Amino acid sequence: MAKGYLDRLLKNPFYAGSFIWDGKTYTGTQTPLVDRSLFEQVQFVFHGRNKPRSQKHDFAFRKLLTCAYDDCMVTAEIKKEKYSYYRCTGSRGKCELPYFREEELGDRLGQILNAIYIPDHVLSQLVESLLSEKGCETICKQGQERRLQQRLACVRNRLDQAYLDKLDGKITDELWNRKSGEWQAEEQQIQMAIRAVGELKPERMLDAVKILELANKAYFPYVKQSPTEKAKLLNLVLSNCSIDSASVYPIYRKPFDVIFARGKNEGWRARRDSNPRPSA
Repeated sequence: MAKGYLDRLLKNPFYAGSFIWDGKTYTGTQTPLVDRSLFEQVQFVFHGRNKPRSQKHDFAFRKLLTCAYDDCMVTAEIKKEKYSYYRCTGSRGKCELPYFREEELGDRLGQILNAIYIPDHVLSQLVESLLSEKGCETICKQGQERRLQQRLACVRNRLDQAYLDKLDGKITDELWNRKSGEWQAEEQQIQMAIRAVGELKPERMLDAVKILELANKAYFPYVKQSPTEKAKLLNLVLSNCSIDSASVYPIYRKPFDVIFARGKNEGWRARRDSNPRPSA
C-alpha cells in the first residue's frame, strides 16, 4: 500500500461515519468502521506529532464530550503543571469552543442530573405503583403456571388412557394415530407456554425502582464526588453529550430520556443545592 494512499485513507472521515461535500462535513447514514474517538486520535497525531504523547493524567470527562461546533472530541491537558483544562481537539481546524477548567466543567455537567430530578411525592407514587404492579404480575404468573400444568396433566392422561384403549382393542389404530398426533402437538404447545411464563421476570420492576431513586437523588451525591466519580455517574445517565461556549446538549440513555421529557412537560422544579449556579 503506497504511503500517499495510506495517508488519505487514515484522514478520510467516511470510515468514522461522516463525509465531506462541497467543503463541508456531514454525518452519513453508513455504519462507521472505526470509532469516532479513535479517528480523532489519529488526526491528533497527524497534526504535528510523530507519535501520540503518553497520557500521564486520567482526565475524568475526556471521553464523555464532543464539541457542538464541529463534532470533534473534547480533549484535556494540564496547564501550569496542576490545572486540568478541556478543549476541542481542533482536528477540523480552529473552532469557537473555549477552554474549560475541570471544576467549571463538572459544575455545568451537574445540571444534566438536575434536569432528570423527580420530586419526592412523584417518586413515592411511581414506586408504589410499580411495586403494586410487581405483586400483581407475580400472582398472575403463578396462576398461569398452575393452569398450564393442570392442562398438561389432562392432555397426558388422555394420551395414556387412549394408548391403553388401543392395546385393549377398544379404539382403532387410525383413531389412535389421529388423536395421539393432535394431543402430542397440544402437549408441545403447552410446554412452550410454560417455558415462556417461566422466563417472565417480575424483578425488572425492582430495577425500575432503582432507576427512579437514582433520578431522585443523583445530583446531591454528584456535587460531593471527585471528577472521576462524577464521570461514572454521568455515564450511567448519558449516551452522548456535546458542549459549546454557553450550553451542554445531553442525549439521555433510556429511560432517563423519558424522565427528562416528563419532568419538562410537568414543570417539575429541579432542586437547588446549597451553592446554586446558573444552569446552562
